[in-house]
Amino acid sequence: MYSFYFGRMALPVTPQKLTVKIKGNNKTITLANEGDISFLRHPGLTEITFDVMLPMLGQYPFAGKYRKPDHYLDIFEGLITRCEPFRFIVSRVSPSGKLLYDTNMKVSLENYTVTEDATKGPDVTVAVTLKQYIDYSTKTVKVIMPEQDGKPTITEEKERDDSTAPTAQTHTVKPGDSLWNIAKQYLGDGARYIEIYNLNKDKITDPNSISAGQVLTLP
Repeated sequence: MYSFYFGRMALPVTPQKLTVKIKGNNKTITLANEGDISFLRHPGLTEITFDVMLPMLGQYPFAGKYRKPDHYLDIFEGLITRCEPFRFIVSRVSPSGKLLYDTNMKVSLENYTVTEDATKGPDVTVAVTLKQYIDYSTKTVKVIMPEQDGKPTITEEKERDDSTAPTAQTHTVKPGDSLWNIAKQYLGDGARYIEIYNLNKDKITDPNSISAGQVLTLP
């Protein structure tokens, strides 16, 4: 038994056939006196195709919760026009009820073709093509132009490693401490005690009353 989901939406009729195409990106070139050699590359994006039937009248016992075809067609159109990836899930269960394996992939809806065939009744058939979607982000580069003729230098600016980020300064309250004295010690001005209070409202209910052992975050 199979179940197909577009995100949280289950298709009303399970497609009879699912095709998964894994595209290779290897390249073969011919070297002089050496013959053909192959450059092995990472595979391309996986492509998934299948046909789904959308019942017009909902008269089939094998169909899920009945909704008219335009409900699903509106969803398909929205997935393309909003340019949003989504989760494609195929759940497989054996006849005995044992859970087999699932396909769970982030995809984009590349295209869909709607076919109405009078010889097959009023139902609508939609040919769907999905493509694997991989999250990515842009990179920032720094370009340094030479003072004289020459090629510019281009370097990629990497994000700072969280492990090297500066840690917040703290103070462990000692007997006799007050926010005024702590502000004067660390900030040079006792009147700035309110800044320490605002940073530590989760620990301090009254700025005039702090307890020994509290660890306060400092501006």
